[in-house]
Amino acid sequence: MDSFTVFGRPDCSYCVRAQQLLEARGLAFEYVDMPAVGISKADLSKTLGRPVQTVPQILHGKHYVGGCTDLEAYLKTMDTQA
Repeated sequence: MDSFTVFGRPDCSYCVRAQQLLEARGLAFEYVDMPAVGISKADLSKTLGRPVQTVPQILHGKHYVGGCTDLEAYLKTMDTQA
């Protein structure tokens, strides 16, 4: 199974929540601390090919998931497909 990538900031409660959701399910993910590595929302917009207004921005492999609430819905669909 592909791992998840969470682009976010450490002071963002939704970013923390997204990581907690993935950890609770034992799903592999990489957290990218955008300020620590010097990635701006504009940089991430170019990478994702879509406007980025908020964080977290989450990918599952190369599939764009969205933000934290999108991740919650996505994980529920994974449950129904299992």
